[in-house]
Amino acid sequence: MARFAYTAMNESGARVAGTLEADSEGAALRMLEEKRLFPVSVKGVGAAASGKPRRRRVKAAELGLLYGQLADLLGSGVPLLRAMDSLVKSTPSPPVKELLREIRASVADGRSLAETLRQYPEVFPPLHTAMVQAGERAAFLEEVLRSLAGFIERFEELRSKVLGALIYPALLAGLGTVVMLAALMFFVPKFEPLLGNVKKPLPSEIMFTASFIVRKYWYLLVVGLAGVGGLLWTQRQNEAVSRKLEIWRLKIPVVGSALRLLAITRFCRILGTMLANGVPLLAALKISKDATGSNLLAERIAIATEAVRDGKRLSEELGKGDFIPEQILAIITVAEESNNLDKVLVQIADTVERRTNRQVDQAVRLIEPAILCGVAAAIGFLALGLLLPIFTMASALGSK
Repeated sequence: MARFAYTAMNESGARVAGTLEADSEGAALRMLEEKRLFPVSVKGVGAAASGKPRRRRVKAAELGLLYGQLADLLGSGVPLLRAMDSLVKSTPSPPVKELLREIRASVADGRSLAETLRQYPEVFPPLHTAMVQAGERAAFLEEVLRSLAGFIERFEELRSKVLGALIYPALLAGLGTVVMLAALMFFVPKFEPLLGNVKKPLPSEIMFTASFIVRKYWYLLVVGLAGVGGLLWTQRQNEAVSRKLEIWRLKIPVVGSALRLLAITRFCRILGTMLANGVPLLAALKISKDATGSNLLAERIAIATEAVRDGKRLSEELGKGDFIPEQILAIITVAEESNNLDKVLVQIADTVERRTNRQVDQAVRLIEPAILCGVAAAIGFLALGLLLPIFTMASALGSK
């Protein structure tokens, strides 16, 4: 017998932790399930810890395709083990094929699919495992897998749209930076002998000083930028700093509105999908809180979860932070009264997603000319810094 430390959530949504003895991690998961607990993490203590599966990564698109294919096979009446054998043969990706073999072997040993997926938290997030567990318990695993496949597909489409819209502005900013650095390093120094004895106006002094710093101390600039980037990256893990950065981002015109709508879309789609697939409300709120990508919204959801546990309405607490618009809160309130929250949340996600797409398009249309104006201003400043002393020198020669 090995000892396992676990963290789980009970039916009321409260987090519980403890240890238990079992023959394997799968047996420990079954024991928690018999106690009507939703496992969040189960870790071996001592010798049991060495039996954990090897960590691996699987792309979200591959995971969505895997869910969809498994749902099709189960919907055609193929047993689970046979369906997984078929997926192992047809999957072209070696990492996915190896993962499927391990999952198939674990299920063949008597473990449920949900408890097997929990052994790979780097591949299957709590959202997926909780929905699969609910589907296995209520015998609608096929519908759960189809919901997960659709959810991943929609999320990837929105993510691809946002990233694709930012490619052109990023290229403009990068090209403009390269042009300015090249000019300061190679073009401006050629004018120094010509303008060395000429009285330079302020723009020229700034330009020649910047050129000198870039040429002589470029390595310090690189180290400084790397240090600032590393500091910002480490501070992202700090909740207080991350919260302040998010508040600042949300104040940016158009861009802030798009980020707000994106977080609301994630929350509504995740919560609605989980409720539609039999996951209890409190457990679903806990999982959706961690998947919104917004610290401000996550704080509001955490407060709303405690309020729901005390018997209050979800919409009452969600509306106190001014994060979710009044129109969406009104729809959620009506859905709670009509006991139709799961379907309405998914409908809200679809509607808000369309609004998000429009906001992203508007943000990109504003970003592109702003970057072009910035690049043009920098090049104009460069030209002004070179031409002003030349005009001064020409005027001095003409007056003699």
